[in-house]
Amino acid sequence: MSSRLAARTLYVGCVSHMSTFQQVGKEADPAGIVASAKDLRLVEALRGGDEAAFAALLDAYHTSMLRLAMIFVPDQAVAEEVVQEAWLGVLHGLARFEGRSSLKTWIFRILTNCAKTRGQRESRSVPFSSIWNPEADPGDPAVDPDRFNPADAPKEAHHWVSFPNSWNEIPEERLLSQETRAVIQQAIEALPPSQREVIMLHDVDGWASQEVCNVLGISESNQRVLLHRARSKVRRALERYFDDE
Repeated sequence: MSSRLAARTLYVGCVSHMSTFQQVGKEADPAGIVASAKDLRLVEALRGGDEAAFAALLDAYHTSMLRLAMIFVPDQAVAEEVVQEAWLGVLHGLARFEGRSSLKTWIFRILTNCAKTRGQRESRSVPFSSIWNPEADPGDPAVDPDRFNPADAPKEAHHWVSFPNSWNEIPEERLLSQETRAVIQQAIEALPPSQREVIMLHDVDGWASQEVCNVLGISESNQRVLLHRARSKVRRALERYFDDE
């Protein structure tokens, strides 16, 4: 059974017992982002047993939840179990959800808590403190140092030797082609886990910076560093791709 189908089955089985559920995870959002009117209507629909509302929630978040879980656990099968556990946590918490954070932030906090706990149980060798700490992984420079004049250059020290090629002249159909998208996807998949998740949540899924920080438990400055490094590496991959043509 797929994790999406299992989650829907879980919802149908649990909704009649909603009044006995206990809240899972912290709800308050330190950035002050509270649930929207749409969030509150959706929560009321879920409390009332609206299966279509739960299906919409699955469609919106399930894939991102699975991808995030895979950062903390060793394989997809375990990640599927973590997502199932997270959805159960969501159902347990609906009875006491007060809207002191956005519904999305609340759901993904439950997911990350479940994933971290399961990852520790699976004895992953990478400590979680290093996953979100850019200082633990200084990474490559954003741009190859060879593309700048050295510090002892007679003039224009540290300036560009040659500026990057402009992509404005590349036909739009090529920029948007399936092959180009595949290059981007491969570059993202090759990123370190912390950089990969930040760029996926921020640039691919369209999350606001505050949402990314709140769900992943990182500071705004760390989020900016991780996003900058991720974008730089993806850009380098695209530069190589276009230069090879």
